[in-house]
Amino acid sequence: MERKTMYITASGAGVLAFLFVLLGWYWSSEPDSFDVVKNTSDYAEQNSQDLVTGSITTYTLVEIVDTLLNKSGGYISNDVMPPGLMMDNMPNWEFGVLVQVRDLARAFRRDFSRSQSQSTEDKDLAKAEPLLNFDHKSRFFPSSESQYSDANEYLKSYLGRLANANQSEAQFYARADNLARWLSDVETRLGSLSQRLSAAVGKPRLNTSLAGDANAQQSRPTSKFQTVQTPWLEIDDVFYQARGTSWALIQILTAVESDFRPVLEKKNARVSLEQIIRELEATQDPVWSPLILNGEGFGMLANHSLVMASYVARAHAAIIDLRYLLEQG
Repeated sequence: MERKTMYITASGAGVLAFLFVLLGWYWSSEPDSFDVVKNTSDYAEQNSQDLVTGSITTYTLVEIVDTLLNKSGGYISNDVMPPGLMMDNMPNWEFGVLVQVRDLARAFRRDFSRSQSQSTEDKDLAKAEPLLNFDHKSRFFPSSESQYSDANEYLKSYLGRLANANQSEAQFYARADNLARWLSDVETRLGSLSQRLSAAVGKPRLNTSLAGDANAQQSRPTSKFQTVQTPWLEIDDVFYQARGTSWALIQILTAVESDFRPVLEKKNARVSLEQIIRELEATQDPVWSPLILNGEGFGMLANHSLVMASYVARAHAAIIDLRYLLEQG
């Protein structure tokens, strides 16, 4: 009888583990890209709103947050039960998306919605931005999901006021200087990701921290040569964070292309933006390997991190060129 009970228990545990594996695999599927212009038009029609400058970028931010919360498995980063508790690829993907959401929300509050540095910040954006910067792993009292959902309601309120001809205090200023400042944040994020991805192979590097300024100083001296290497257990984390970052940027930059079209065309910079989107789209190709491989650069095995770093670095370089074009008179 005891052996039979143990057999039933073991069988039940095996079935449960198998179901957790299947559910984890389903939850790990990354969301598809969406048509930012069509989705914004559909939302505006459903809510009897006009499409104005800034509508597409604003609603794209709303939909990205909504995707984080309502994709397969919902928001996983703060799960305390399996299979979410045992997953790390999707939480890192979510964090990559969230970083871009936070940067864009800050740009809305700081630049896009304000005509000059001394103008008053928008009341809805002033509430949405801090909510999006809430701890991404908080489960209770309050949960991350509740804070991000509340932030989305404020963003929708701003979008509604933006489209309302009777509420002129809600504005979106599609100017070259505003776009260049946000692109500076994107440039910094992609530069950091590119370095972290490349560090998967752990090559020695020269210390260039003070290069370019003969009078530059730092707090403490460091060695001339540095070996920077991403820990083995974090290689897939950085890879999926880059995937999430790139996915979010594809949606946002496509929206920016629509809302900032006159500015981009005047600067003859639209094709540069399209090339950035093309580079980032390559980061979303399917990963056919069950593991993120970390072979040597010219070794027998692939190195997925270096492939991703190549696309991210090219997008990073193109953003530098685009920002330069926008900053020219």
